[in-house]
Amino acid sequence: MWAKVEDSTITGLIPRPKSMTIGDIQYPHNIFGLWSVSELEAIGIYEITIDYTNLKDKSYYNNTDITYAFSSGAATGSYGTATAKVLADLKTKHKESINREAYNSLQDSDWLVVRAAEGGTAVPSAWTTYRAAVRTKANDMETLIGNAADIDALAALYVYNSADPATRPLGEWPSKPE
Repeated sequence: MWAKVEDSTITGLIPRPKSMTIGDIQYPHNIFGLWSVSELEAIGIYEITIDYTNLKDKSYYNNTDITYAFSSGAATGSYGTATAKVLADLKTKHKESINREAYNSLQDSDWLVVRAAEGGTAVPSAWTTYRAAVRTKANDMETLIGNAADIDALAALYVYNSADPATRPLGEWPSKPE
């Protein structure tokens, strides 16, 4: 991305190479790939350097729009301070997601439970164990989510470590029986 700079002020943003007129001269789009940095700067086109320091995960934070500035011969873009989303709302959404995952995990074996209830055919013990493990894991995950003290603690529940195999504090769902 580039900035059109006039009198030390950014007067336009150029997200992708395009033909443009500067003064009385029409320039083709390929100057962005063919010209050197100094040649582009000589006609007032500066490549923008973006500072991502304040950009945070949009799942947990509201980020500001990028602010562009020109100073000391450099065009920069930066994000303002991100604000955390409402923790209670995020906890509710995450718990709902856990419940959906548990529901979907159990759905494939629901017919075994219905068959047992209606016809008396026992549910295989591997499936009974699996179904109980899914419900237990869902409850454990909900507890961890509920106990998260702040946004960063909630986000950290989903971060995998570098172990082999990688794990996360929230844990993983049990594997289905074969």
